[in-house]
Amino acid sequence: MLDHSVRIATMLVLLITCSVAAQHDPERNAVRHVAAGMFAKAVKELGKGDSQASENQYVLMLNALAERRVTDAVRHAQKSLDAGLPFGRLVAGPRAALEPLYATGDYTGWLEKQSGLKLLHGPMLGRVKSDGASFWVRTAGESSVRVRVFDESAQEMVAQSPVMKSTAASDYTVTVAVNGLKPASGYRYETLIDGQPVATENTVFRTYPQQGDQSQFVVGFGGGAGFVPKWEYMWDTIRNTKPLAFLMLGDNVYIDDPKQDLTIKYCYYRRQSRPEWRRFVAATSMYSIYDDHDFGTNDCVPGPEIDQPPWKRSVWQLFRQNWVNPSYGGGERQPGCWHDFYIGDVHFILLDGRYYRSRKGTPSMLGPVQKRWLLKTLKQSQGTFKVLASPVPWTENIKPGSRDPWDGFAEEREEIFSFLETQRINGVFLVAADRHRTDLRITKRPAGYDLYEFESSRLTNRHTHKIVKTPGLVWGYNKTCSFALMRFDTSRDDPSVTFEARTIDGEKVHEYTLSLSQLKHRKQGD
Repeated sequence: MLDHSVRIATMLVLLITCSVAAQHDPERNAVRHVAAGMFAKAVKELGKGDSQASENQYVLMLNALAERRVTDAVRHAQKSLDAGLPFGRLVAGPRAALEPLYATGDYTGWLEKQSGLKLLHGPMLGRVKSDGASFWVRTAGESSVRVRVFDESAQEMVAQSPVMKSTAASDYTVTVAVNGLKPASGYRYETLIDGQPVATENTVFRTYPQQGDQSQFVVGFGGGAGFVPKWEYMWDTIRNTKPLAFLMLGDNVYIDDPKQDLTIKYCYYRRQSRPEWRRFVAATSMYSIYDDHDFGTNDCVPGPEIDQPPWKRSVWQLFRQNWVNPSYGGGERQPGCWHDFYIGDVHFILLDGRYYRSRKGTPSMLGPVQKRWLLKTLKQSQGTFKVLASPVPWTENIKPGSRDPWDGFAEEREEIFSFLETQRINGVFLVAADRHRTDLRITKRPAGYDLYEFESSRLTNRHTHKIVKTPGLVWGYNKTCSFALMRFDTSRDDPSVTFEARTIDGEKVHEYTLSLSQLKHRKQGD
């Protein structure tokens, strides 16, 4: 009887914990109700928030428009603007939802005062190489877009992109590429919309070292970026550490509504409109993979099929429209978010842990196509360090009782780890997100070198996860929002990477230096 009672109590605790963890901002939750046509529930949910906040009034406007109460919608839109909402949020929409507002004289009057508004979101830097870079933007209307690159003094133009067109079909987004740049060099750039330069902040960047070259640089990463306005200054904090690149490892925006474009676009647009975010991504090469909350729903297992459930491909297409990755899985024929890239002689390999996640037969997080790609990529890698990034943690018992991390796919995890050993692949360490804290852990491997895992996933989340004391825990931090930095120095006799846990205020609370010599298999016969 006692054991039964303990089990019931444990289940109740887990249910309560999951309920708390799943509670996100009332505005996002209300938009989900609007999308489902539950208008009274949307208003009730908004009552949990700040009625004077611009975001709250914006969602009240969406709700009123969905109910065709256009006069009320105009009133809420005006209150939202008065409270500081960027006018570009109204232009961005989602446009189908805001069409009745666009037909009003009030909106026409507001728009006339914004005649110079051409750029809504971005520029976002990405796909940086040793000789080029790409730039993502969302424009106010269908427009021609070009980027011009100047030397650091901004006196001489050194290259420019072809002119590309943003279209309604692409949600007014476009990515343009600039080539012909020098390795490991600093540049400034300007964005032209319909031939006219637009004002943007922090439009500087640095190209990567030549692939294979030894170098020193900083890369950051994190996940768990729920929308909490008072913590959006996190992006300025990270920017001030001057990372060359940043990896967004999942739960980058909290959506939890894969069937509704309205909710998906709302969650992307509000983040992309933040000035802190725009300053950050303008100068930092961005890479992104999704996890459960920005792909499906909490702990989702969508199955192995490409087009089942039917929302999969649509979510993936919207994801592609809002990032600037080097590639997206296998493209249209094999959708996903996995990709890889080099900075100098460091190889970054990012995994998709959701699209093909399945428990049919032998559980698989990756699916057969991605797994073949991963093993081939690891075997052929020329990286001094190989950074293997997952949206969920690798370490055993990091989420006790849950099959959502790699514990739920233990055979596949062991297949990957054993492959490193049988193929004698050196220099691999693991990074991950999902748990709302920043940890460093070690997994002992009797047949190979120890595997280090650096995990961080509380960029701007309200909710915190306790530090789970697994046998290999080096340190953990969960007192406030945090992010991870990796400082690489491959020019040393024994190349190294230093892991740093940083708070939202920039304080370094933990660090650990890992040398390449610690990530090498013993020679045969030793």
